[in-house]
Amino acid sequence: MATEKCDGCGADVPIAGGIANLWNTSQQSSGGMTLEFEDGSEHFLCFACIEQLPDYPSSEDVAKIETAD
Repeated sequence: MATEKCDGCGADVPIAGGIANLWNTSQQSSGGMTLEFEDGSEHFLCFACIEQLPDYPSSEDVAKIETAD
């Protein structure tokens, strides 16, 4: 399964689908998603970081998320 770095905490997040899973029977799902904010920025965030965002997030809110240990 492919991974992508979370823009919030920096963790490697699994990405489901694509050519990497074509011959794989694993039913593992994605661990995050790309969000587009009203300020025009886009960020890939894990679900744990998404839960930390306020109702109307901006790039500054993503920058405030603590990095993974």
